[in-house]
Amino acid sequence: MKQNKFRRTLLLTTAVCLLPMLLSAALYSQLPDQIPIHWNAAGQPDNYAPKLFAAFGLPALMAVFNLLVHLLFQADPKRANMGHMLRLLGLWCCPVLCVILMPVTLFSALGVPLSIPVIVSAVVGVLFILIGNYLPKSGQSYTMGVRLPWTLDDPDNWRKTARLSGYLFIFAGALIFLCGCLQLFWPALVALLLAVIVPAVYSYLLYRRAHPGGQ
Repeated sequence: MKQNKFRRTLLLTTAVCLLPMLLSAALYSQLPDQIPIHWNAAGQPDNYAPKLFAAFGLPALMAVFNLLVHLLFQADPKRANMGHMLRLLGLWCCPVLCVILMPVTLFSALGVPLSIPVIVSAVVGVLFILIGNYLPKSGQSYTMGVRLPWTLDDPDNWRKTARLSGYLFIFAGALIFLCGCLQLFWPALVALLLAVIVPAVYSYLLYRRAHPGGQ
């Protein structure tokens, strides 16, 4: 039963990843030969790709990455500990990003006035807020959460670190969203670094407190 559910979810998420190809096919004749696929903090394109790759190759790459995510989740020996909502976020992240960002990329290439930093910041910010909300509710696993030697070795360390990470991810997500609207880059980067570094340091300090002799 679980194997059938895994296959259905994999097929559905892969189909969603490939769905933007229909839009690519409809707009292909109107697209320029080179399509912007990356923008700087000011919203100016700074990297381009041939339209064939941008239109069809990017969704295909997202589908492959989606497959790898599913395989990693399935191979996790601690996957039963993972919170249901956090697992759904992990499995649906690639498809959702693809169906949002691919149309943005194509319409931007056609000259439609879109604020790329605002859109990307909004998507990333909401994703961080959702992860931060469900991170403390998930048990130990090798694929989702603050996966450090000390958290994986000690359930209490994992729980406390995940709680702190949840708050920091929510704060970082809100700041990323706000900074995207205000065209600010550095505050969002600092918040992102803090959300990654502070829980790691905190987890290690918890470990040292529990094992003062280094055992």
